[in-house]
Amino acid sequence: MNLDIDYSSSFVIDGDGPLVILVHGLGLSCEMWERQVTELTEHFTVLRYDLLGHGRTPEPNGELSIETFVDQLIKLIELQKFDNFSLVGFSLGGIIARAFTIKYPQLVRALVLLNTAHKRTEKQRASIRDRAMQVKIDGPASTINDALERWFTKQFLASNIDVQDQFNQWLQSNNSDVYSKIYSIFAEADKELINSISEITCPTLIVACEGDYGNSPEMARQMAEQIKDAKAKIIPNLKHMGLFENPDVFNATFIPFLLRNLI
Repeated sequence: MNLDIDYSSSFVIDGDGPLVILVHGLGLSCEMWERQVTELTEHFTVLRYDLLGHGRTPEPNGELSIETFVDQLIKLIELQKFDNFSLVGFSLGGIIARAFTIKYPQLVRALVLLNTAHKRTEKQRASIRDRAMQVKIDGPASTINDALERWFTKQFLASNIDVQDQFNQWLQSNNSDVYSKIYSIFAEADKELINSISEITCPTLIVACEGDYGNSPEMARQMAEQIKDAKAKIIPNLKHMGLFENPDVFNATFIPFLLRNLI
């Protein structure tokens, strides 16, 4: 654990029942789960938190890695004295959730991975490195239009200007230097997990969207083949932020899985 890092985290706890922890994606905050929380809290205690350098959590000093974010989560769990729970990770959060489950298998009762990368090609990594450099030079705002096009269908964006404004606000609130560092980590982070995910033994569901090319259905299927008894579910007609664009279909996919494995 890096002693130079302040691991204190901004978090919200709602609901009652078995614990589910939600880990958000790059550049966002725990607010991105707003379209899942209402239904989840009908059955579970739900903990949402802001990753280091995101939302209301302090910006980190020192060297960063995926291990840093795993350390952040274990510090939060120890602070709250939790002993077991389910993890739901989206995109970068899905990489963090995998790394955490490998390191602390005794704590994770069930794992849900949403729209998260596995075994990227070098071309895919280079594209993410380019975006990280763009953020460093020109700031987070410079990548927003391209991000929205990757994340949402054209029809949804055209009829939901308020969502565009919301995501603009979330992404522009990031510190350029910190965001670019985490973006660079994100580009490489799946490498060390390519083989080690076979160590995961808890019930696992992997969800991908048909139009999410950076976190593709094929990646989800490959992970499901490597993780014992894991299931892959592919949702048609959506892109990376499918859980925000069409929460009903997402919630109907992963919440029953949690109900079967936690209650």
